[in-house]
Amino acid sequence: MTIQYAPKGVCSRAFQIEVEEGVIQSVQVEGGCSGNLQGLSSLLKGMKVEEAITRMEGIRCGMKPTSCPDQIAQALKKAL
Repeated sequence: MTIQYAPKGVCSRAFQIEVEEGVIQSVQVEGGCSGNLQGLSSLLKGMKVEEAITRMEGIRCGMKPTSCPDQIAQALKKAL
């Protein structure tokens, strides 16, 4: 399954997440902090969707009420 998600409240403009049998296969991010998001994408590969949501949901970026990891968690919740 491919998840296309337009994040809200962050610098990133779009996420494309590949999930197979409840496991994240890849995460591609358009915009945002390139190095950090490449690292995050690499760490998420092979992780179960539920675990990724638990680890990232609620993370904030500075004074913003959300972050790219939180927005990825929101996108993954749609996959469930």
